[in-house]
Amino acid sequence: MNLTITLATTRRILTQLKHDHRTIGLIVGVPTLLMILLRYVFDEPLLFDRVGPLLLGIFPFVIMFVVTSVATLRERTSGTLERLMTMPTGKLDLLLGYALAFSLIALVQVGVVLAISLTWLGLDLRGSLWALVLAALLCSVLGVALGLFSSAFARTEFQAVQLMPAFVLPQLLLCGLFIPRDQMVGWLEAISNVLPLSYTVDAMKQVTANVEVTSDLVRDLGVIAGFAVLALVLGAATLRRRTP
Repeated sequence: MNLTITLATTRRILTQLKHDHRTIGLIVGVPTLLMILLRYVFDEPLLFDRVGPLLLGIFPFVIMFVVTSVATLRERTSGTLERLMTMPTGKLDLLLGYALAFSLIALVQVGVVLAISLTWLGLDLRGSLWALVLAALLCSVLGVALGLFSSAFARTEFQAVQLMPAFVLPQLLLCGLFIPRDQMVGWLEAISNVLPLSYTVDAMKQVTANVEVTSDLVRDLGVIAGFAVLALVLGAATLRRRTP
């Protein structure tokens, strides 16, 4: 691993995003708008206090998955990744550079959404604020990592967007957001136990239910981080030069 190459890749991606105002608006504005809509759709502070923190993890995960998969596919199809791989650049150097760049953007996203939720929307957080920020950021990083990995299975940007139902929707249904996982039939609960978004929801529930940092929260955060690392490793395995 070469830190200089990783940071150079990060700087290049951030420079590109700086001039892409629509993407920045999507990353920061959409989850903020969704949280505002959620607050007034429920119109019940106690219900918003229970559901809001869960969606603080899910919204960044979904948005960063879509943005990262499309942006990375664009790099693949334009030949940028192909040219970079002709240089003495490791696969992990490239992917870590992409992951770091999008994770920094995700940090801004989480900060903006959380600030608006805690102030204007009146979200009452029982647990630790830093634990909530860490959990939401790890969820964003997981979305970034899965987006990098999934981009290998698409040939066009439209196909990259189509991958979202396959990678995201089953997790949304089985993560415990709509019904507790322990109330599902046995085979569905078994599937949910190996899906990363399930541990995202569990982590957010721990943050909202406990003032102190619990061992279950540490376990859930560790599992989310492990899934993100695994997705990055698998993403590195999909980076291959198409020309000799």
